[in-house]
Amino acid sequence: MHFHLLQHSPHRGPARIGDWLDSMGHSHTVFHLDQGELPPRLADGDALIVLDGPEDGTPPPDWERRERKLIDQALDGRKPLLGIGYGARLIAEALGATVARGTYAETGWHRVVQAPESPFDLPDHFDAFMWHREVFALPEDALPLGGSQASPLQGFSWDDGRVVGLLCHLEATPESVTAMLDHLPRPSGDDTSSHHQDRGAMLADPKRFDRLAPLLDRLLSQWLRARPAS
Repeated sequence: MHFHLLQHSPHRGPARIGDWLDSMGHSHTVFHLDQGELPPRLADGDALIVLDGPEDGTPPPDWERRERKLIDQALDGRKPLLGIGYGARLIAEALGATVARGTYAETGWHRVVQAPESPFDLPDHFDAFMWHREVFALPEDALPLGGSQASPLQGFSWDDGRVVGLLCHLEATPESVTAMLDHLPRPSGDDTSSHHQDRGAMLADPKRFDRLAPLLDRLLSQWLRARPAS
């Protein structure tokens, strides 16, 4: 399969997703929307991944209208669609769900507990990396992943698993988190949030990142198995 990835910042890249695609024999193209590249045509790829991007308070970029149109086309089509962070918020909004500032900013490592009705092939509870203040409600006809203490909804599955949105970051690596810490502002309210971690705590245990790898593998494999037969 050939994947199109939409990137919104030089410091919010595919991270481990690119490695996974390569290891599974898939090809992929990253479209750097923040650098003026136009979104691709949906027909030119087999699946679409919308990566993390601007947090609250960022003015809508010139490419946002084109990106939203592409997401609408993907939702109406039959190809797999995955959104992470900002990408998941765009998908949730396109499905009619509310997107708004959460009660707390959430950064660092936090426990996610799966909902009883969750369709995701993941452990009942696991630690995942977070970097957000904006959250979304569950779209109509979607099934929830579950939630953390600060964010009751950390993801959703729609159209029998063909479409997935994730608030948390299973793709995180020490390098991707270091890039965010070095170059990005903290999410709004992070300095006063009780769900905040400092740089040292985020990077203290490299094995935490290693434990994300099999979770990402399970999620991406399940996502692609859900694609409709051509």
